[in-house]
This record gives sequence, C-alpha cells and structure tokens, in this order.
Amino acid sequence: QLQASGGGLVQAGGSLRLSCAASGRTFSGYSMGWFRQAPGKEREFVAAINWSGGSTTYADSVKGRFTISRDNAKNTVYLQMNILKPEDTGVYYCARGKMSYYDTSLGSYGSWGQGTQVTVSS
Repeated sequence: QLQASGGGLVQAGGSLRLSCAASGRTFSGYSMGWFRQAPGKEREFVAAINWSGGSTTYADSVKGRFTISRDNAKNTVYLQMNILKPEDTGVYYCARGKMSYYDTSLGSYGSWGQGTQVTVSS
C-alpha cells in the first residue's frame, strides 16, 4: 500500500514537499516514481528514483525545480517541489516500480497511491 500526503494550495513561486509512505511489499528493492494528472489530461510522469536512491530522472518540465528522494529505513519517498507554477496543478500519485531500476512509463509501475491534490495559484 502507498499513502501520499503533503499536497495543498500554494501560490506560484512557492514550495511543497510530498511524501509517500509504503507498507506491505519490500520497499527498498524497487524503484519509485511520481506522476501527476491535471483535469482533463492524461497522467504524466514527473520523477523517478532507483531502488537505492543513487539515480534519479525527471520530466523536462520539472527539471531543476523538483527533487525526488527516498529513505529506505522509513519506507518513504519524497518529492520536494520548488518554484511552483500554475501548470504544476494536479493530483500527484506515487507509484512502486516493478523493477529496481526506474522507468518513466506508467506500465512499469505496479502499485499506486491514492493521490494528493496540488493546486498552484497565479
């Protein structure tokens, strides 16, 4: 099970930190990812991290502003979001990868959290 939290309403230029707590299956052996879905749009990749936390990748739209990290001792993955823009608005989902190394495609993730709403006002 994955439980995402930390969303909210923030002004453009502000910051939020999302957390995703995992339970059940072994956490440390799998990659983790963050995706988002804006109203009327398809779910899109945001960021991913490999099993150890030593390798990460980001969508071009968030590169340099967002940072994904994980704490395997706490079974938690984080998404630090800085310099938020109105176009970052959406429901953010964390997901557990099917492998130890990350991938950017939705099909590479087998477990999904319930999502947390992020709203950025202009």
